[in-house]
Amino acid sequence: MFDTSRLGAWGDLAFFAQDLPRIAATLARESTPLLPPPALTFAALNLCPPDATRVVILGQDPYHSPGKADGLAFSIPESFDGRLDSLGNIFKEIESDLGVARRKTSLDDWAQQGVLLLNTALTVPQGRPKAHARIGWDRLVEQVITRLADRPRAFVLWGKPAQRFDLGNTDHFVHRSAHPSPLSAYRGFFGSRPFSTVNQWLIEQGDTAIHWADR
Repeated sequence: MFDTSRLGAWGDLAFFAQDLPRIAATLARESTPLLPPPALTFAALNLCPPDATRVVILGQDPYHSPGKADGLAFSIPESFDGRLDSLGNIFKEIESDLGVARRKTSLDDWAQQGVLLLNTALTVPQGRPKAHARIGWDRLVEQVITRLADRPRAFVLWGKPAQRFDLGNTDHFVHRSAHPSPLSAYRGFFGSRPFSTVNQWLIEQGDTAIHWADR
């Protein structure tokens, strides 16, 4: 069902041997299409190996509309022509925070700069948000966080599902706010300035800033 051939250094996490077979069996019984398509479920890990990860943006679950989820949290394929919802609000905050615009909906360029775009649940049935929140994906998220405890990194936690995880390393930089969803963005996401704040921390660590806008 799932493509695990490109996980690289993530592939030795215990989750893939101990938990994924059970999750796959559960999902095989689903009568509703899974989003993102199974070939893209682990796209975030494929594109951002542990040693390259500088920033983790943790969300909730994938978009539940057909053609919208691409395996990177909040990212949307360039071919999608529907509402941007959370991503549209992220664009507004980028412009407000940094004074620059972003229109490119795929966030693969963020991943290539070391931003791990991970959801707390990696699958969702079409049209049924949060339906897979309790099937075991949290075990993978916990193990990813543990793997990233070897040095300080920036964690951006959007929404309560993301904020319930123990990050372990107290030297991490942690930015918490409401989720950028249209249902919650006005409760603390807008005006939270995550992009400039993360970049300032990275620079203070002697690292380079993330280029959040269109190139």
